[in-house]
Amino acid sequence: MNIKFIKNTLPTSDAHIVFVYADREMSGTAEKIDKETNGLISRAMDVGHFEGKFGQMIDLVAPTNLDINRVLVVGLGKESALDEVKVQKIGGKIMAKLISSGDENISIAADTPKNANISGAEFAAHLGYGIRLRRYRFDKYFTKEAESKKPSVIAVSLMTPAVKNALKLFTELDFVADGVQLARNLVTEPGNVVYPESYAEKIKELSTLGIDVEVLTEDEMEELGMGSLLGVGQGSACESHMVIMHWNGSENDDEPPVAFVGKGVTFDTGGISLKPGAGMEDMKFDMGGSAAVVGAMKALAGRNAKVNVVGIVGLVENMPSSTAQRPGDVVTSMSGQTIEVINTDAEGRLVLADALWYTQDRFKPKLIIDLATLTGAMMVALGQEYAGIFSNNDELCENLTTAGSQVDELVWRMPIGAAYDKMIDSKIADMKNIGGKYAGSITAAQFLQRFVNDVPWVHIDIAGTAWKTEGSDVADRGATGYGVRLLDQFVRNSYED
Repeated sequence: MNIKFIKNTLPTSDAHIVFVYADREMSGTAEKIDKETNGLISRAMDVGHFEGKFGQMIDLVAPTNLDINRVLVVGLGKESALDEVKVQKIGGKIMAKLISSGDENISIAADTPKNANISGAEFAAHLGYGIRLRRYRFDKYFTKEAESKKPSVIAVSLMTPAVKNALKLFTELDFVADGVQLARNLVTEPGNVVYPESYAEKIKELSTLGIDVEVLTEDEMEELGMGSLLGVGQGSACESHMVIMHWNGSENDDEPPVAFVGKGVTFDTGGISLKPGAGMEDMKFDMGGSAAVVGAMKALAGRNAKVNVVGIVGLVENMPSSTAQRPGDVVTSMSGQTIEVINTDAEGRLVLADALWYTQDRFKPKLIIDLATLTGAMMVALGQEYAGIFSNNDELCENLTTAGSQVDELVWRMPIGAAYDKMIDSKIADMKNIGGKYAGSITAAQFLQRFVNDVPWVHIDIAGTAWKTEGSDVADRGATGYGVRLLDQFVRNSYED
């Protein structure tokens, strides 16, 4: 789909979108069309009880004196309440409405808001960004889809007086959308397509953006003592890998990097502690944390972020077999700490244990943020609206919370502490990989904290946000790409402003 920015002009398109604010206050273009059509929009608002509330829509057949087929009137709510996220959501709502409408070319009168907290360029750019995010559709494997269900929109023209600045802003946002799309694709692909080896090959493609990519094999990880990660994948025919991505965007090559670490369990059966069959097909998305890291690295490199970043993902497949890890096994992590494996379905933390230790030991980063679809308990606590965050650093938590609110990828801080830490003490090893019946998300975080030493660290449990059963304004149901925009905004705020 082509998104372009053009000067305000008489529209020539299949569908033309105009805006109305709260209390039926028309934008300039809406008012102009209303006059040219003898009150078409005003009459429709009367009949449809349209008040200009946020997200309200009226779909009108255009009269013959206009060179368009339809006029879509969209409510923006109170002009003073508009912000970047709300504008993105409006863009997404427009795309959701028209994506399979049969219209190929749409134009949007992105008139500059008069009393909003965003500029005309920001308004147009973020409309385009929301459209781009919502336009995503994974249809790779459809072979007999009806034409009426296929996306029809191929071009969007955003009409704005601030063409140059809007295009500049959108171009940077478009790189972030590329990262979100990559993350969504990776999460949605089935386990027979995305498995550790093929996943590592896919990540290597990022080298075209200037990212240095290293891939550690099982033999190399064994030499490093990564018994915790390797134990998870030992029941699979697929070889486990660790992939390291380096982006050096800072003017100082020696500047310690920001580190992102992701859980990449490409399919999770639970291992010997086998999951129930119902819904197991969804366990292809248990690599959502790694997908967020990979997508964020693509976004940062694409927009040439002025920061040094390292992204590390541990890629394994958790399968039951005669060689699989058993409940009760004891493994030795790269840190030298021993772990009693009580439940083989608590495998993500075993992968992250070695990935986190490797990251802090080799790169001496400023901070580490790890992302993982780690616990069902997180979904019980927060549903699918917030990701839970756990940290040893208050400032880092505050910065992430701020970034999340700016891009609508929300996080909520959860507690950790000594009382919870005792719950993972083992009678025969340094620790066990689950803590019992209660506080499952917290004890998982306590487990991870044992592998970061004193490095400022945040663990983000995205079990409820990586894959949604209901769509949002900027994403259809399924893979969300959660984490890409969050990490990108965090970098912008903390290292580029």
